[in-house]
Amino acid sequence: MMTIYRLALLCGLFAVSTAFAAPAWVSDQFEITLRSGPSTGNAIQLMLDSGLRLEVLERDADSGYSRVRTPGGTEGWVLTRYLMNEPSAREQLEKLTSQLTSATSRGSSLDAQMKAVRAEYDSASQQIKTLERDKAAVEKELAEIKRTAANVLAIDTQNKTLMDQLAAAQIRVDTLEQENRQLASQKTRYWFMAGGLVLLVGILLGIWLPRVRWQRRSRYDRF
Repeated sequence: MMTIYRLALLCGLFAVSTAFAAPAWVSDQFEITLRSGPSTGNAIQLMLDSGLRLEVLERDADSGYSRVRTPGGTEGWVLTRYLMNEPSAREQLEKLTSQLTSATSRGSSLDAQMKAVRAEYDSASQQIKTLERDKAAVEKELAEIKRTAANVLAIDTQNKTLMDQLAAAQIRVDTLEQENRQLASQKTRYWFMAGGLVLLVGILLGIWLPRVRWQRRSRYDRF
């Protein structure tokens, strides 16, 4: 009976520690040690890379250590002062850089689409000019034939066909102009987003790089 009670108590404690596990990240300045206990006298189990995400299972204020679990499932103790409550600046920088690359790629894709639409628009415009010249020639021919009263019906039918082709080409040009305006608007938005991301990346670099230099200088001064 006592054994069952102890097992139930241990399961309860494990469930509580798991439920209250909180995320934390290793400082982005250097590697830290994962020890088997809350002191430097305990064995080193792993070296944890900077920026690594951990689960905090317990904090010991007296020793200054926290019990954590790695993504691989290894549990141990690390110095609490080397933990951060949010991802490192380097990880955020990598994420923003990825977003910037994606936005830049999207902007380049829009550029290519705009060039394709522009080429199609130019081709349609040239076709309209050609049809207008043909129409003018047919109208001239129609006028001459009407004056001679020969084959009026055939020329009139040809003229109507050219008019229909001209109207269809004009509709296509109007559609291409609208697509071109829409793509230009999308391109402006994406390049604006890319500019904002570039600015944010610059700010993060401006914050992060001085911290790294200061931490290294402080470490060397201690030696």
